[in-house]
Amino acid sequence: MTSATSNTAPKPSTPSLCDLPLASHSPLRRTKIVATLGPASDRPGVLEAMLEAGVDVVRLNFSHGSADDHRRRLLEVREIADRLGRSVAALGDLQGPKIRIARFVEGAVNLKVGQSFILDMALDANSGTAEKVGCDYKTLADDVTEGDRLLLDDGRLVLDVTSVEGQQVHTRVHVGGKLSNNKGINKQGGGLSAPALTDKDKSDLKTAIEIGVDYLAVSFPRHAADMQEARELLGEAGKEIGLVAKLERAEAVADDVTLDGIIMASEAVMVARGDLGVEIGDAALIGTQKRIIKHARTLNRAVITATQMMESMITSPLPTRAEVFDVANAVLDATDAVMLSAETAAGDYPVETIEAMNRVCLGAEREREAQESGHRIHEGFERIDETIALSAMYAANHLSGVSAIACMTSTGYTPLIASRIRSALPIVGLAHSPIAQRRMALYRGVVSLPFDTTDMAPADLDQEALNCLQRHDLAYPGEHVILTRGDHMNAHGGTNTMKILALESE
Repeated sequence: MTSATSNTAPKPSTPSLCDLPLASHSPLRRTKIVATLGPASDRPGVLEAMLEAGVDVVRLNFSHGSADDHRRRLLEVREIADRLGRSVAALGDLQGPKIRIARFVEGAVNLKVGQSFILDMALDANSGTAEKVGCDYKTLADDVTEGDRLLLDDGRLVLDVTSVEGQQVHTRVHVGGKLSNNKGINKQGGGLSAPALTDKDKSDLKTAIEIGVDYLAVSFPRHAADMQEARELLGEAGKEIGLVAKLERAEAVADDVTLDGIIMASEAVMVARGDLGVEIGDAALIGTQKRIIKHARTLNRAVITATQMMESMITSPLPTRAEVFDVANAVLDATDAVMLSAETAAGDYPVETIEAMNRVCLGAEREREAQESGHRIHEGFERIDETIALSAMYAANHLSGVSAIACMTSTGYTPLIASRIRSALPIVGLAHSPIAQRRMALYRGVVSLPFDTTDMAPADLDQEALNCLQRHDLAYPGEHVILTRGDHMNAHGGTNTMKILALESE
């Protein structure tokens, strides 16, 4: 499929689909921006400036800060978003298992290539030396054998296991360097048996429900059962919270069956490239990122690309060219969102980083590759609402003069399905529920607007939808809007109608 035509461009006598110009009017960024909150965003005026600069989803990182910190920040986000007339989603991010070494007497040691080094599960947590150190992950000795390779501090140091003796893992240093307190441990190729949900995670999950996050990210899931456990823990009180699987273990991406199971057990997935890259290796990471994004979109789930996307902007007001290309590559892969971590949580230039990411996303989205799609073009459909959503996108991308696709929705599902199709046109989710409006803030190309049909006569719905789009400068006289809706409003899965509506010229 291709982008829609502009009603201001001259029309050739025999238009070719590949020659169709881009959409008219000022562009809306389709790729969403997730920004992590922290001390940097707590500075006076910074959070509001971040939201004004284009943040769509805020991330509350439960690895840092107290419950009161997260509650305070989310309350401020909601107040600012209401004042700005925007729907901003909140993503709570659980810490997951701490697979880390303990601490050194001197705070750090230098390991030399070829030397022996012991990871001792029985050693006092503060007694590490240049010969051995303790470990917070007490079952490490059960999970490794001779010949395994361990990567410490995000792969900066590499240890080869030579033997396992009781609670001691004996290694030889393959890549040396400075090793300081509490650095993380990964096993190359995966295989560490730590559960995805710790006692701390279960406590933080309750906090997430209490403060009202829209999404909850689960760290280090190995299979669908980890996500199902989180779903059960959310229970009735957290039934409106969407689960995000952070894909950072080698086992999670080892085969398509496991990957697809995790995706289907979640509302969204995150390509968490830090730990994932350490476990599978940098050489495999780019292909795995593309595979995850493709599978998530095919299975009708949202996908976030994360980790070091603009890392240099923690201390620099401008990104590197490599970071620009990294963000643009994810956009061209059709990720729903790109995520900032320390750049906005602790960096010197949080607002400038968001502005830079906004520019890069818009630039990448101008490429025709970002607007063309063959998504499910040769597949059959089983659901009526999916059929309507995808038909609407096909029509919008091929009919001249369409300005937007509008979806009346109770849950945001129809806009999600529609957003799996690449396009240059905005998909407008018209929803009464604030929860549905915020949920849609993560979906690529979707603009969520409040739309209460309670007091509307059925005959007035179509015109009221057009009026709403015109008030928000998403449609103009003389253009067309493709509208999807159901016979019964506010009914989940009830979308069964597509209409092409004309806006009368003034």
